[in-house]
Amino acid sequence: MKPVVGLGLLLAGLLTVKGLSQHNLSTNSHVTASQVRAWKERRAAQELARHNTDFGFKFFKKLAASSPDKNILFSPLSISMAFSMLSLGAQDSTLEEIKEGFNFKELSKKDLHEGFHYLLQRLNQRSQDVRLDLGNMLFMDQRLQPYQKFLRDVKDLYNADIIPADFRHLEATQKQINDYVSQKTHGKISNLIKNIDPGTLMFLINCIYFRARWKHEFDPKLTKEEDFMLDQNKSVKVPLMFHGGMYHVGEDEQLSCTVLEMPYHENITAIFILPDEGKLETVEKGLTTKAMARWKNGSTYRTVNVHMPKMTFTGTYKLKKALSHLGISKIFEGHGDLTRISPYRSLKVGEAVHKAKLKMDEKGTEGAAGSGAQTLPMEKPAEFKLNRPFLMMIYDETTASTLFLGKVVNPRGT
Repeated sequence: MKPVVGLGLLLAGLLTVKGLSQHNLSTNSHVTASQVRAWKERRAAQELARHNTDFGFKFFKKLAASSPDKNILFSPLSISMAFSMLSLGAQDSTLEEIKEGFNFKELSKKDLHEGFHYLLQRLNQRSQDVRLDLGNMLFMDQRLQPYQKFLRDVKDLYNADIIPADFRHLEATQKQINDYVSQKTHGKISNLIKNIDPGTLMFLINCIYFRARWKHEFDPKLTKEEDFMLDQNKSVKVPLMFHGGMYHVGEDEQLSCTVLEMPYHENITAIFILPDEGKLETVEKGLTTKAMARWKNGSTYRTVNVHMPKMTFTGTYKLKKALSHLGISKIFEGHGDLTRISPYRSLKVGEAVHKAKLKMDEKGTEGAAGSGAQTLPMEKPAEFKLNRPFLMMIYDETTASTLFLGKVVNPRGT
C-alpha cells in the first residue's frame, strides 16, 4: 500500500468591525541586520499577498461556476500557506504544479517562504478588539522517517507544531487530530477529519481563527426581520442589522456593482460587493486585483445607511477535485514527487480538507463595550442594503492579505 500524506486545511472566523492602522519599521538611524531582513521579508510578503489574492479570485470563480446557487466561504491565505509549506517537500514537476496553481511562479523560493514567515509574525495578534491566530501543525508517524531538513524548515519558516502520531490506530489518531484542531479554534471547528485513509503517515493542517469587533457597532435594537431576495420570485426572512455612519463607498460602473468598506478595529477591513440586479455573474467573472485597486481609488468617504444580514455560515471543501481544475494533481497521485519530505518515493496527498466558519452580528466579541458615536455631516445618506446575493472579503490592510473570501446567496443557508 502506498503511504499517504494526509493534508487537512481549516479555518474558523467570527466577524464584527475594524479600524485602519499602519505599522512601519523603526526609523532609528542605526539600521540593524534584523531590520534589513524584516524590510526584505515585508516586501516579499506584500508581493506574495498580491499573488495570493489572485489565487483566491481564481479559486472563487471555480467554486462559483460549479455551485452557482450556494454560499461560498474560504480563506485563500489558509489554503495557500498549507500548500506552500507542503512545497518544501516537493520537487520537479510536482513543485512546478503547486507554484503554477497557486500563482507562486514569479516568486523565488526564498521570497515565497520568507514572505509567509513574515505574514505569520505580523498577522497573529490578540487584543481586546481583535484576535487573529494563524497556526500550522504536522501530525507525523515516525515510520515516515522524515528528513531533518524538512522538519527544520517547516518549524523555522512556518512555526509548525510537529506532533507524533501513530497512524496504525486510525480511530485514536483521528480523535487526536480533531481534538487538537478544536482546541486551536476555540471549539469553533470540530470533527474536521471524518476518516483517515489506511496507509496515511502524515497530516498537515493550517488553522486560522478570526474574531473582531466592528469599529462602529450596530445597535441590536435596530435589527429587524426583512426580506432577502434569493431570486426575482423567492425570498426568505432574515434579521437585517442597521447602522448609519461614515464609510468608504463607491460605484463600479464597469462591473455594475456598489462596494462598501466596513472597518474593524486594528488593521482589518470587511469589503462588501453588492451587484446590481441581475449582475451577480458579471461581478464574479470580473473579480481581479485590478478591480480591487479601482474600488480603492474610486471610493468616497461619506454618510451611508448600512443594512446587513446577521448570520452564521460555513464552507467545507474537499480540495482535491477543485484544485485539479487549477492544474494541481500530481501531489494527489502516486507518481508525484514529495521525496524532500522522506525517501519514500510513493508519497501522495490523500485529501485536502478546508473548512471555514464565519459569524456576523452587531458586536462580534461577547461583552465588548460599545464604541462612541460618530459626528456625521449634514448630507443625505447613501443607502447600502444587502438584501440580495452579495460578495464579501475580509482584508488585512497592513499586509494586503485576503483572509476570507465569500459569497452569500442565502443568509439562512450554510
